[in-house]
Amino acid sequence: MTSQTYDYIKIEKKWQKKWYKEKIYEAKKQDKKKFFIHFAYPGVSGYLHVGHMRGFTYCDIISRYKLMTDHEVLFPAGFHASGIPSFGFAKKVERKDPDIIKMLKEYGLKDDFIKKLKDPTKVVEYFGNVYVKDYWKKFGFLIDYSRIMSTISEGYKNFIKWQFHKLNEKHLLIKKPHFAPYCSNCGPVAVDKSETDILKGGNAEILEFTTIKFKLIDGTILPAATLRPETIFGVTNMWVNPNVEYVKAKINDEIWILSKQAYEKIIFQVDSIKLLKEKIKGQDLIGKKCIIPLINREIKILSGPFADPNVASGIVMSVPAHAPYDWIALVESGEDIDPITIIDVKGYGTNPAKEACDALNIKSQTETEKLDQATEEIYKKEFHTGYLNENTGKYAGIKVSDIKDEVKNELIENNQAIIMREFSEEVICRCGRKVIIKQIPDQWFIKYSDGNLTNKSKKHVSNMNISPEDYKNELPGILEWFDDRACIRKGSWLGTEFPFKKDWIIEPISDSTLYPAYYIVSKYINEGKIKPDELTVEFFDYVFIGKGKAKKPIWSIIKNDFDYWYPVDLNLGGKEHKTVHFPVFLMNHVAIMPEEKRPKGIFVHWWVTQKGKEKISKSKGGAEHINEAAIKYGVDAMRLYYSHIGSPFVDIEWDVEAVTKYKNRLANIYKLVYQIKELKDKSNNNLDNWLISIMHRSIKKTKDALENYDLRIATNEIFFECQKNIQWYLNRGGGNKKILNNFLKNWIILMTPIAPHLSEELWMLKGMKNLVSLENYPSFNQEFISEKDEVGEYLLQKVTSDISEILKVTKIQPKKIFIYTSPEWKINIMKKTIDQIDKNTFNIGMIIKDTITDPKLKNNAKEVSQYVGKLQGEIKKLNENDKKRYLTDIKEFTYLEQAKDYLNNIFKCEIMIYSSDSDNIYDPLNKNRFAAPLRPAIYIE
Repeated sequence: MTSQTYDYIKIEKKWQKKWYKEKIYEAKKQDKKKFFIHFAYPGVSGYLHVGHMRGFTYCDIISRYKLMTDHEVLFPAGFHASGIPSFGFAKKVERKDPDIIKMLKEYGLKDDFIKKLKDPTKVVEYFGNVYVKDYWKKFGFLIDYSRIMSTISEGYKNFIKWQFHKLNEKHLLIKKPHFAPYCSNCGPVAVDKSETDILKGGNAEILEFTTIKFKLIDGTILPAATLRPETIFGVTNMWVNPNVEYVKAKINDEIWILSKQAYEKIIFQVDSIKLLKEKIKGQDLIGKKCIIPLINREIKILSGPFADPNVASGIVMSVPAHAPYDWIALVESGEDIDPITIIDVKGYGTNPAKEACDALNIKSQTETEKLDQATEEIYKKEFHTGYLNENTGKYAGIKVSDIKDEVKNELIENNQAIIMREFSEEVICRCGRKVIIKQIPDQWFIKYSDGNLTNKSKKHVSNMNISPEDYKNELPGILEWFDDRACIRKGSWLGTEFPFKKDWIIEPISDSTLYPAYYIVSKYINEGKIKPDELTVEFFDYVFIGKGKAKKPIWSIIKNDFDYWYPVDLNLGGKEHKTVHFPVFLMNHVAIMPEEKRPKGIFVHWWVTQKGKEKISKSKGGAEHINEAAIKYGVDAMRLYYSHIGSPFVDIEWDVEAVTKYKNRLANIYKLVYQIKELKDKSNNNLDNWLISIMHRSIKKTKDALENYDLRIATNEIFFECQKNIQWYLNRGGGNKKILNNFLKNWIILMTPIAPHLSEELWMLKGMKNLVSLENYPSFNQEFISEKDEVGEYLLQKVTSDISEILKVTKIQPKKIFIYTSPEWKINIMKKTIDQIDKNTFNIGMIIKDTITDPKLKNNAKEVSQYVGKLQGEIKKLNENDKKRYLTDIKEFTYLEQAKDYLNNIFKCEIMIYSSDSDNIYDPLNKNRFAAPLRPAIYIE
């Protein structure tokens, strides 16, 4: 490695080895403030991707910052191995899924080892090691590796059983019938945005269709499912797909005709059902008639190729007066059937569907986009302004928005309908099979609907530090909405057996609520100081809630540890956890833990997306592998990318060009420090004082940002503003070695939480023997922050920037550049106006009157008036620093004159500087009239 070659791979390995050898990651109880931070532990279902590293990196940055600000930090991590992800992965290995085998071999695994991954526990063990060695340690994370744990370890299982005993004691476990998402291979699965158990369909909702029993003449049931049972009064015909072969099934004592796909769904939702041998073609049903229940009106069965066998029953009832799809299908059928209007809607006549179709010029069923638009328009107007009319019998006069379940309930009570449940979109299990909905007669739930628990949780939120603020405002509403959650599953699951129902496993969300508390215990398990079978209910009662007495000395040691570290100061996770993990994390703590042990903070970060704004996902192929990306760009460059490319609270797109630019920026910083080392010592009071002031201002801005977890602002200040400032100082001829060394020392420490490997290397380059990771973060001294020392360089930077912009736009090759500084009267007006606005005594007339008493300005009253009027609005937009800058006494002409050599060198032409108060000005276009305080006017020849 040459003196200026940034060999990031060598640097990373060097410092990681030293950190881990010295175990600087291990949390120790000391007489300091403590800080407990963790991220939502990852599920074990394969290799991680660059998207995961965003949240992990934020966690490490914050923990490193806290470590450097006189905190003792606990930053543990583990693996969420519960549920079906690892089991599903093992099954793919067992059946030799080509994509999985290829992926494993690309990672360097041999056939003999791959065979071992048929065992899901080996999958957890293998990927757990990968996460630690190949991801977390390679990124330099100061995770307390002595506390690593898995949710399928025996100790953790005892912890979860204790948790459910506590919930049961507090009457927060209940049992009731339930219709649950179900995989025929894996058993019940959770369907939510976290997609813990599934590959596809995290946004799916369970729709409850009222499945109405239309009867053929022979009594056979022709079921049609609807989300609007009140429209039964407007049914004019049925639609059956002529190209589908329907099946017959005996449900209780009735014979039903339905699609095969419908049978495969409903078999899990009714108590008594049997598939019959007889099948019937859709074509054979066309032309037959059936009876509408409640109304007893006979209607005809028509051909409807659009009747999808995959949706509900595969048979559709037609309401052509109110459903645009039905109206167009009826028109195209050529059947002479009159629509029946059942809802009076403001703005529509006797056939709303026809009118909506005519308005959009819809002529065919193939115009689905327009039909969807018409449907949405009608349904919205009917719901908000519609009333059921006389064709609905006893329901006439009821507003559509108020009808709710009245018609549905009457149909069900008369045994003329049942409820059929279906997902709003396709849901695919991790194993690859389709998820359906199954009835579970005695499902156990955690009673999150408990009013007392909800109110206590909402109250606790008000005292928490939650980022972003929008989520803190949303969370009480989420808690209010949060309903009872089914907490056990049966099937191919890893996890903890439910203590109150043999052979049932606690589902993954329900076993990941109090888990940060177990990090306190896991250290002692890992070190062999306590055995898993010693983790009894009595042990956890004593350690976590102070109930009972210590039966062994180790109990007291662990309890003291828990009392020191708990509660959690910050739980960090992706936005997918906003409506699932974070609410249960909070409510379970409120339900079980004493008030002083409840979490203090939550930090939600957004996703890293691929092209097309889709979330990067392990199950969907991810983006670049972490190892490949780390080699290509460097770990610190990736850490810088995550921190700076966008706010934590927006999605960012994985951008290889951007990451490369960050890599180059770090390399430039590395070279810059070497260059500074070779400089000759020289002083310049103006420049030196400027650098001192600007350095302390940067320290203040960085610390303020990091205290508020505003990582992007902090990163921008450190890696962009500080670099820009030191480069300006050097370009201006600065070279005070003492001041430069002090700046570099502070700058390197500022960098450390974000780019720790580079920082350690630069720290060593400066001759330091200790680790910069253990240094105290810089403190700013307000006395050294001086607008007076900064304003001159601010003026020069402004002039340089303005000239550069003019030259860029005009493409002029300058021979001479004329700079006109502000006249004294404008400076005086600026100061008076700021002072009066701040004191709320602003009087434009008095300022103008006072100004034009100057004999030189008597003839310029109009110009003075215009300037003051414009100035009032400008000053109201200024921040306090800007105001202080304008109030500073600076001789603009003198300062720029002293910097003329610098300007000459930059622009390679003659520079002429004039005071606008001077009588001798070369100003052919009268440009000097535009000069204002700290905004000189510029003219270029």
